[in-house]
Amino acid sequence: MDVEDEENMSSSSTDVKENCGMDGAPPKDGSAPGPGEGAPLSNGGGGGAGRKRALDESSNGHSKFRLKKRRRAPGPALPKNALMQLNEIKPGLQYTLLSQTGPVHAPLFVMSVEVNGQVFEGSGPTKKKAKLHAAEKALRSFVQFPNASEAHLAMGRSLSANADFTSDQADFPDALFNGFETPDRPDMPFYLGANGDDSFSSSGDLSLAASPMPASLAQLPLPVPPPFPPPSGKNPVMILNELRPGLKYDFLSESGESHAKNFVLSVVVDGQFFEGSGRSKKLAKARAAQSALATVFNLRLDQTPSRQPVPSEGLQLHSPQVLADAVARLVLEKFGDLTDNFAAPHARRKVLAGIVMTTGTDVKDAKVISVSTGTKCINGEYMSDRGLALNDCHAEIISRRSLLRFLYTQLELYLNSKDDQKRSIFEKSERGGFKLKENVRFHLYISTSPCGDARIFSPHEPVLEEPADRHPNRKARGQLRTKIESGEGTIPVRSNASIQTWDGVLQGERLLTMSCSDKMARWNVVGVQGSLLSVFVEPIYFSSIILGSLYHGDHLSRAMYQRISNIEDLPALYTLNKPLLSGISNAEARQPGKAPNFSVNWTVGDSAIEVINATTGKDELGRASRLCKHALYCRWMRVHGKVPSNLLRSRITKPNVYHESKLVAKEYQAAKACLFRAFIKAGLGAWVEKPTEQDQFSLTP
Repeated sequence: MDVEDEENMSSSSTDVKENCGMDGAPPKDGSAPGPGEGAPLSNGGGGGAGRKRALDESSNGHSKFRLKKRRRAPGPALPKNALMQLNEIKPGLQYTLLSQTGPVHAPLFVMSVEVNGQVFEGSGPTKKKAKLHAAEKALRSFVQFPNASEAHLAMGRSLSANADFTSDQADFPDALFNGFETPDRPDMPFYLGANGDDSFSSSGDLSLAASPMPASLAQLPLPVPPPFPPPSGKNPVMILNELRPGLKYDFLSESGESHAKNFVLSVVVDGQFFEGSGRSKKLAKARAAQSALATVFNLRLDQTPSRQPVPSEGLQLHSPQVLADAVARLVLEKFGDLTDNFAAPHARRKVLAGIVMTTGTDVKDAKVISVSTGTKCINGEYMSDRGLALNDCHAEIISRRSLLRFLYTQLELYLNSKDDQKRSIFEKSERGGFKLKENVRFHLYISTSPCGDARIFSPHEPVLEEPADRHPNRKARGQLRTKIESGEGTIPVRSNASIQTWDGVLQGERLLTMSCSDKMARWNVVGVQGSLLSVFVEPIYFSSIILGSLYHGDHLSRAMYQRISNIEDLPALYTLNKPLLSGISNAEARQPGKAPNFSVNWTVGDSAIEVINATTGKDELGRASRLCKHALYCRWMRVHGKVPSNLLRSRITKPNVYHESKLVAKEYQAAKACLFRAFIKAGLGAWVEKPTEQDQFSLTP
């Protein structure tokens, strides 16, 4: 409800005087409020007679009509807004117009009021709204409320009369958006678009953010009061409109496949920029409003425990949900660009993954580093003893291998010239070798939960009524799992799992590959750079892991690091990394159909995607992938030839065999051994490694 309407409904006798002439006659158009509605009736016809009553003679001899009394609508009394509340506490306050700016069609008024010797200012598109804003600031400064409910009522925020502030339950979150998905508009007085008619203004701005991220996001969050339960029956746009009337929502972008469109809208509240995405513009608008309510008013509408982001340890450079939605959208948009807006044959996929790099607090400076698809592994008979075949073509594994190519490129850039050193993401480390520059962060996006422990217990989206985990102590929780050769899904590792042998696999024994959940847990200990790059650079960890669907905070956090919290004796610089874990506001729809047998990869700087047959680990012409072990070892050898020996973190004289070069990174190998011991100590199984013959190759012909 608009604030002006609210003031009109709480009108006193002065309203009647304004609607009547000086002599008590009705307004010139002859209209009067109808029963219950207060709306003008049509002039003429029989309507006039229906409004008249018997004439009364007043003391001065003049006759006048007696107005029909307005029937009070049933239901609770409307709460008083801040202006009315302040007037009751401090009657007779004077409001002063300080300025009027902006064009005629969109003016901005600034009003002020002095309370207890302190001046409070408020702005708005009308003088009334500016006064209301000023009154709200004044109330906040000196009024002490006994509880949150009264505070909300005084600020004009109507909470349900029977709200339970101790309950863990809240309205089912998806119900908040039901009205946004139906074509029929519900009969709600506040269901208005940004322009008052459900229309959306387009700014034509396709950038990630219209304004810089507020500086407060770069600081550790201050303690905040517990979130208030949402007002019953109101969607986020309605609630925000009551708190900040007259907000304008801007359309930023549209992306996604035809069956899964994604729209992005933004809104600025109290100088802070918020955006939301959804499968319709109305849902995106609601998401933007929900983000603003959570940040500015600490009003959280989604109370589902498993949906909440799990924050990372240490300094937070970004607002979790803003970052998660931005990373997901960037990866999806880049995949659309690479596949002719999803029309190319190889746009077909089950799982999409990508890595995004940020270099500061502003998310709009984020850059997509890699994009990939895929859900299958190599068939054992196609294994290569020269490192020419990709063993694992799951999307997140391919994205991480693409990141390795980017890291080699950045190292070579640093070694080119002094000017290029400024452009590289690396800098010299005082401990020897290289390290990432300050504020360089990598964020992994996966369109669904990774296979293995993170996904096996979360086959559906979480709902409010369900507990976070019905059986958190079951033995199956946290178990190491392996992927099925040439298929999908995972199985627990055998308790007596023996080492895989080359001839055994070639003779028909099923080739085992560790699940994506297990490999990602490994990255959170040894880093994403792998053993070869560890010769040059310090450990590199993901700052966040973001899922497009099937996000369950409890299951994902267990799979990523909690199950190995007992890890001990890690070498210097290595740690148990605990990145931000988050879903996205608009969960991705399940991809229908059978999973394709190919995998796509792209790294920043590539002119086009590479398509790999997941069964053979090579492209359709039988050529080796640019991500295979052989190709990455060639890159490593090239960098090794350029790096001065005093800058090597581990010394190696004449590298020749791939396996031996990996063993040179002694600290990395020690951290990996700690990881394997932690899994065994926790009773979660033994890590299954590939046949050693795979790594016994050299680059010499």
